Amino acid sequence: MVVKEFEGKNEKEAIDRAIEELGLDRNEIDFEIVEAKRPGILFRGGKVKIRVHMTEETEEDEDDEQHGGSQPREGPSLPSGEFEEKVIDFTRGLLSRMGFPAEVTVRFREDRRLGLDIESDGSGILIGKQGKTLEALQFIVNLAAGRIGGDSTRIILDTQDYRSRRERSLIRMANHVADQVRKGRDSQLLEPLNPFERRLIHTALARYGDIETISEGDGLFKRIRVIWRGDRDARE
Repeated sequence: MVVKEFEGKNEKEAIDRAIEELGLDRNEIDFEIVEAKRPGILFRGGKVKIRVHMTEETEEDEDDEQHGGSQPREGPSLPSGEFEEKVIDFTRGLLSRMGFPAEVTVRFREDRRLGLDIESDGSGILIGKQGKTLEALQFIVNLAAGRIGGDSTRIILDTQDYRSRRERSLIRMANHVADQVRKGRDSQLLEPLNPFERRLIHTALARYGDIETISEGDGLFKRIRVIWRGDRDARE
């Protein structure tokens, strides 16, 4: 695990510096803000420091084999049946009205789950920070799907393979935090996560014998606290 920090007058400038040095796209960077100072009487210029977590390519390949993604990696296909056609038309129309013309295709089909892939020049904006815009779009599409007649079918939206990349990034981050907690014998509170992402973290850290995870907060996006508990076997 490699951790690098970047500074700027604001969040955008710090991110731009990270993108330039690391040679990554904006959507490939997962970061946390570790310091933020606003201009004031005693501090004339603004300052934002972000921390970017990176791993070696070999570690990413290992994560792919061990954890995989939550979605089957099937190729795009045409809609099958009236329900899929109407859901795709609604999604395409929604994005067009937002100013993001897109091609929407079926990525996978499972029992009560339908994955749709969005191909658009504005994919980065559609994903949003930590995927929150994509989650909001998915919520709207699922509401429409229920009205169309697919109450039992869950629609999963994705673009630029974001969800698989997000899963791998979360697992790497969780393991890194667990190592820090073990060394410091303390606890750390993670960023707000949706229910699926929280389950992913709980599962990833369940293998540690001296680490426990608990969810804190209210609402959809709760936070996970990673806690050092020592050797449970020795205490039992």
